[in-house]
Amino acid sequence: MSLDSLIDRLDLTGHIDSFNAFFSRPKKLFIEGDQERHFNYIEALDKLTFRSPPKVTEFQPITSHLKKQGVLRFEQIFEVIKVVRYFRTLKNSTYDGIIGEWMHKIQIPERFSDEVESYFDLEGRFNEELDEELFGLSLRIKVIKDEINASMRRLLHNAKVSPYLVDTQIHYVNEEECLLVRGGFNHVMKGHVAGRTSGGFFYVVPDAMAKNRDQIKSIQTMREVKFYEYAKTFSKALVELLPFIAFIDKEFERFDHYQARLHFARAKDLAIIKAQKNREIKLADFEHPALHKPKPVSVDFSKSVLMITGVNAGGKTMLLKAILSAALMAKYLIPMKLNKHKSVIGNFKRFEAIIDDPQNVKNDISTFAGRMQQFSHLFSQHDALVGVDEIELGTDSDEAAALFKVILDDLIAKGQKIVVTTHHKRLAALMADRDDVELMAAIYDEEHRQPTYEFLQGIIGKSYAFETALRYGIMNSVVERAKTVYGENHEKLNELIERGAELERELKVKQALLDEKLTTVESRERDLKAQKEELNHILQEERSKLKMSYASSIEKAKEAARQSDTKSIHKKMNEANRALPQEELPKQEMHYEFKIGDPVKYRKSRGTLINLKAKEAMIEVEGMRLRVKRDELRPSGNVLKKKTKTDVTHKIERRSGLKLDLHGLRAEEAEEKMDKFLSDALIDGWDEVIIYHGIGTGKLSYAVKNFLTAHPKVNSFEDAPQHMGGFGAKIVRL
Repeated sequence: MSLDSLIDRLDLTGHIDSFNAFFSRPKKLFIEGDQERHFNYIEALDKLTFRSPPKVTEFQPITSHLKKQGVLRFEQIFEVIKVVRYFRTLKNSTYDGIIGEWMHKIQIPERFSDEVESYFDLEGRFNEELDEELFGLSLRIKVIKDEINASMRRLLHNAKVSPYLVDTQIHYVNEEECLLVRGGFNHVMKGHVAGRTSGGFFYVVPDAMAKNRDQIKSIQTMREVKFYEYAKTFSKALVELLPFIAFIDKEFERFDHYQARLHFARAKDLAIIKAQKNREIKLADFEHPALHKPKPVSVDFSKSVLMITGVNAGGKTMLLKAILSAALMAKYLIPMKLNKHKSVIGNFKRFEAIIDDPQNVKNDISTFAGRMQQFSHLFSQHDALVGVDEIELGTDSDEAAALFKVILDDLIAKGQKIVVTTHHKRLAALMADRDDVELMAAIYDEEHRQPTYEFLQGIIGKSYAFETALRYGIMNSVVERAKTVYGENHEKLNELIERGAELERELKVKQALLDEKLTTVESRERDLKAQKEELNHILQEERSKLKMSYASSIEKAKEAARQSDTKSIHKKMNEANRALPQEELPKQEMHYEFKIGDPVKYRKSRGTLINLKAKEAMIEVEGMRLRVKRDELRPSGNVLKKKTKTDVTHKIERRSGLKLDLHGLRAEEAEEKMDKFLSDALIDGWDEVIIYHGIGTGKLSYAVKNFLTAHPKVNSFEDAPQHMGGFGAKIVRL
């Protein structure tokens, strides 16, 4: 039976769909390899805190394209980068144990980081600032767009155009700037119509901006050519890194299996249990995920056959599905709702669910014939977990009981483990004498005349067909006549069965109470025994210490008694006194956890921590940087609000004014000028200055931006307003 068909028959489709949503990319449920090893890694990860990986695509199309020497798109390249960056984050977390060892084995080549990854930001956009030409082209596009906006604003305030304007806004149609105008606009403004409104107005793109748009298209073409060159360079590097890509893809696939199971279990409050190397199934408080408010079921299915009888609509089929579902999810390490500490689930190679009626007009087969086909298939299998719902469906119950008794005997001999539900007591009676058959009955509430959806092991249950008929609207007179036809002997047998079930239920309740009390007493006894052993151990240690101390003191006292002069006696008695146990005060070691930016105290100075190493630290005190020993630092009570006066004499050439003009200078000359200019401004107390560099080719602008970004005393900078130079100048805040 296929896995998808089995999941559907066991009503697990919704649960599996919810689980699949936690994968970073689609994959099969089964984890290839040793399931014991996988479970150990899942348990180790469960003790850690980590974020879910990003959604990524399959690497197979990417690697296939690279093997053919193809050129990847930036989007495809970034898929690989996302996986590498996620593993780098895990490596930087410095986990211990097997997870730490795993992450240590994942070595990211420096070539990948330097030649590919460094060119993309966190969102996957190409970092154009790393290329001077691309940066200049971007600036030119920005300038042209600003010119277009300025021209459009002038048109909006043009006296001739104003009468034709519907509003004073700039609209965007097909990524083009438009004006919304009335008919007749062509008398005062030339342009082409980009669209119309339902009110009869026109979206017009002025011809005056056509030249600017052509310039933008030309620059964008140049940018695309440059991007393609980079894509070829990246693809060439990735071709040489194909073994690493295949390795990181395999490791990510494995990690994705683990994290999806963990995050799904945490989100739904579920447990992950592995299949044991046996054939037992013991479920404790299992809840089938298809039920809205299920009653937890506990069942011991250690034998070869579990035969479930009892009331109609009492949950027999759902119990069968619960047993098979738990075994299936344990095999694939899929989270489920149960008590994992009290549950044991064996491992099975195959699963068979004979649940639906096989009759179909298309296959021209009867219900019973279909069942025979399904059972004949089971004889060719070994080590399977089989669930059969309504085993006698479709034929005479007495004949079916004899037939299926023999079939079950043969299947047991072939090593199959079988869960069976039936309404008929004859088959259960025929199988009850076998030691490897477990009976279980669905319980019926006689007082309220409804199923309880609970089960008792060890008994045969009554079907309660008459009671079910009454509950669902069949007239009482019809049911009474049916009882007469059924016969008094059969009815008495049912009463005896129910009486036995009732006694069994009462015994089970009493046994549960006794077990609970016994568990509490045993737990207290274990705790007291452990405390007693611990106290005895401590007592013995203290006794040994005292014996040694007093033996030493007594020996010294005896030696003092043998002395002839008083001075020697006092000396020996003092030695004996020192040998006695002394009360030791616990030593207090001061340990501080510092982080960059903390206010700290070094001897009599207070400052701010700016760098921290294992034994050394760098602090800033009154504008001066000091390298000090880490163990000499102490936390400062308050952040410094007031600086003490320091006498510093300096001889420096003062420069007046708040402006610096760099037009015509090379990048190196400009950096020297800016360094001196900013130093003068800081000494004079200025907190805002302006630097003019012009637009030109963009090289000088690029150099200015890099210098200001790296300068430690520059808080921020931005392009100047239009009337102060626009993109050709920078406002710098110190």
